[in-house]
Amino acid sequence: MTAPLALDPARTALVLVDLMDRIVALPLEPRKGTEALCVAEELATAFRSAGAPVVLVRVERPGAAQQPPGSGLVQGLLHDGDLEIVKRTLGAFQATGLDDALRRRGVATLVFGGIATNLGVESTARAAADLGYELVFVEDAMAAFTEAEHRASVTLDFPRLGSVVGSARVTFAGQ
Repeated sequence: MTAPLALDPARTALVLVDLMDRIVALPLEPRKGTEALCVAEELATAFRSAGAPVVLVRVERPGAAQQPPGSGLVQGLLHDGDLEIVKRTLGAFQATGLDDALRRRGVATLVFGGIATNLGVESTARAAADLGYELVFVEDAMAAFTEAEHRASVTLDFPRLGSVVGSARVTFAGQ
């Protein structure tokens, strides 16, 4: 059995990328979007209970007069106190104020989940690494358009940026 990853809730934030109805409903691998969403919701509940910030990122198409149906976060995902970030690029740091918001909260470690593993999650994580954050990737809280894309991110790219874990390993110091 692998040891739990004991995180400091005062210095750690959960970042969930593009958990929107129209994206969760896409045909995804290696798990359905609803399965990744379920794990992400459990993580968000644990982070909120520990007093750690939850960041929910969603994308809007730049220059579009109206966003496509299903462009909001999955209903019930956003809770009072959560930080909602609207991005207009692949990653969530470009021109969103996310870095400033995290720094104001004293966050040094980011725990990632979302869709798509190799697109929005990876792009956001690469920027976070460049900004000096410690990174944790929760493999079972992610999905991509193909299993090969997902596996490339979690086996080749993410280990170079941080730690890849299953959701069962994510705990908080003192728990």
